[in-house]
Amino acid sequence: MSSLGNSTNIFWHECPVGKPDKQKLLQQKGCVVWITGLSGSGKSTLACSIGRELHSRGKLSYVLDGDNLRHGLNKDLGFKAEDRAENIRRVGEVAKLFADAGLICIASLISPYRRDRDACRSLLPVASFIEVFMNMPLEVCEKRDAKGLYKLAREGKIKGFTGIDDPYEPPLNCEIEIQQHHGICPAPNVMAGQVVSYLEEKGFLHA
Repeated sequence: MSSLGNSTNIFWHECPVGKPDKQKLLQQKGCVVWITGLSGSGKSTLACSIGRELHSRGKLSYVLDGDNLRHGLNKDLGFKAEDRAENIRRVGEVAKLFADAGLICIASLISPYRRDRDACRSLLPVASFIEVFMNMPLEVCEKRDAKGLYKLAREGKIKGFTGIDDPYEPPLNCEIEIQQHHGICPAPNVMAGQVVSYLEEKGFLHA
């Protein structure tokens, strides 16, 4: 990984069909919707709901799910700090390519470290990285525990689990924050509607 970053004999090749051409074809603007939050906060549910809503509007999107990517692109990475950073770096670069192709890329990852998320933001033009913070209390996420991971972490069978013995650094200036209202989590379609409305307002659903 390090040797690649130091390569000096590589050159960027421009293609005649650029991002504006692709966006005109798709009648939308490419961007990255980056959903971050604790395990069990509802990131994947929201990502798929956004994708479904965009599809119903005739808009092309693609979901990059953190768990799914570890079955292929990132299957060689563990959960040490340096592996987590490389995991996010790879996803950020892939998301950038999707956005360059004119798609609305929806990335759904815990992405616990602020510096890694900010590094992904820096890859894209200003305003084309929309950070969505699933601000759900730890006790709510732990109560859901659909994968049984919190239980294993509490028993010491999983080390470095975000929210238990590894930190989660919440966004400082996210574009969208989703949280409970009166102790109740919004329905998936309501949360997705909030994000899609933002995309509409900012002009991403039109060429």
